[in-house]
Amino acid sequence: MRHPASLGPALALMFNAFVWGVSWWPFRRLEQAGLHPLAATALIYLLAVIAIACWQPRAWREVLAHPALWVLVIASGTTNAAFNWAVTIGDVVRVVLLFYLMPLWAVLLARLLLHERLTRLALARVGLALAGAMVILWPADGGGWPLPRALPEWLGVVGGFSFALNNVMLRREAARSDGARALAMFSGGALVAALLATGLSMQGLVPGLPTPTFGWVAGAVGLGLLFLAGNLALQYGAARLPANATAVIMLTEVLFASASALALGAGTLDARLAVGGAAIVAAALLAAREHHAA
Repeated sequence: MRHPASLGPALALMFNAFVWGVSWWPFRRLEQAGLHPLAATALIYLLAVIAIACWQPRAWREVLAHPALWVLVIASGTTNAAFNWAVTIGDVVRVVLLFYLMPLWAVLLARLLLHERLTRLALARVGLALAGAMVILWPADGGGWPLPRALPEWLGVVGGFSFALNNVMLRREAARSDGARALAMFSGGALVAALLATGLSMQGLVPGLPTPTFGWVAGAVGLGLLFLAGNLALQYGAARLPANATAVIMLTEVLFASASALALGAGTLDARLAVGGAAIVAAALLAAREHHAA
């Protein structure tokens, strides 16, 4: 029996979503071994940078020659540093849902950087995402503003904003080669995390790099290879499926993250979180529908 041509790309995208969805678990194991998630992120992406540089050595020239790709470096680096740190120390379900406020930020950034007009669908997903965030962040005692109140929540929101900027910049710099864009993204993952880890370590806010042991070194290398495979799967699938299909399939990351966190005790789910999360996911689905209409 012949499978549809879209099955392989769809499975590739689901593999990438799975890698990101369950990445909180290896990051927590590495932290238990003494490796802070910022240091782990820097080491993991450094391995990917070396691999891409060996694969396409000319990509460095392109990155250095186009300052717009430096924005991609910062956006991608902030995304990875914030998300990996947040899911290591916070409630995974809550962090992932706040991270997926990305459609809200994407509308605003696309208007600012790509000069896209604000359609009714775009305004609808902004409203849905805002409503979902307010439900999730509203204080339990009913007082105060619906704002992040803990470091993991702030990191989740910042990570989602920088992820939206990352995606908008990828669209803006679509004329650049795949190798240059991938190198910019992975370089950012290594550079931003390394700078944060070094600066916070010097202030005594996070632990420094531990003495190398087989456990955390092997874990970091293994996770780096897994992320590299996930990124290659993402590029393979996204290049062969419509943008709306890619957006919907990538939402399975929320499912993988939530299910694994709830099963392993790294997250909680109550009625308010479920309602707010449903609104945020609906906003992301509206984004997929808008891509399809375009």
